[in-house]
Amino acid sequence: MADQGDPLARIADALERLAGSSPAIADWRDAPAYVWDGTTGRALETFASIRLDLLRGVEAQRDAVAANVARLARGHAAHDMLLWGARGMGKSALVRAAVAEAQKDTGQSLALVQAGTDALDTLPQLFSELARVERGFLVFIDDLGFADDDSVGPRHLRSWLEGGVEARPGNVRLAVTANRRAIVPRQASEQDDPINPRDAVDDKLALADRFGLTLGFHNCGQDDYLAIVAGYAEEYGLDWDQAEAIAWAHRRGARSGRTAWQYIVELAGRSGRAL
Repeated sequence: MADQGDPLARIADALERLAGSSPAIADWRDAPAYVWDGTTGRALETFASIRLDLLRGVEAQRDAVAANVARLARGHAAHDMLLWGARGMGKSALVRAAVAEAQKDTGQSLALVQAGTDALDTLPQLFSELARVERGFLVFIDDLGFADDDSVGPRHLRSWLEGGVEARPGNVRLAVTANRRAIVPRQASEQDDPINPRDAVDDKLALADRFGLTLGFHNCGQDDYLAIVAGYAEEYGLDWDQAEAIAWAHRRGARSGRTAWQYIVELAGRSGRAL
């Protein structure tokens, strides 16, 4: 301990207290999931997920993602994934559910690492840390999009996915969700290029092409929506009314897995139930 009679020592102690301690370095070996904040990883003892079989209306996408994540968990060749399309159709939920299912089958051989879009430029640092660990990692970037004037972000993502000097290591794969396949906004003026009207569009779509597995999610029809409601209601033992479920979706202007879940929450609340 510093000599508290020394004014300089007291000042130094005060500055240390104001600065706080440095964030602890994550132990990447045993937690099921982590959050990467751009500087360090924060371990999570649990993470929210639902059972894979409750994700209805997206069965083909569900099976493809689950199979790919299972390969990564077993140390086999696996793809980077882009899940794009309509909001509320279970893209993020599917990533979490697939990881949870793989962890049930293979133990802690795989971890989920969620990185915010504001931490994209720090991914090489994350990759460097994960490369030193004998474990599979699925780095999850949710709701990715780039500003119109951002040319650096897309180029970096291409490099990480395929062959750049800072490419993600062999034990790491990326899972990205986005509203559109091209990820980068496409301007109408690009269609009017007098030299080659497809060049700019093809360049932007080339980013999506770097993902080995690209899956589209679309707004569901009424039958699929009702099937999703029925699956949730059966799982939680809730009585429901088809006409009311349809009216619920009409009032929200969308039929989706998210809308179906919100209806289930309403039913549970009315019944005095927790979910």
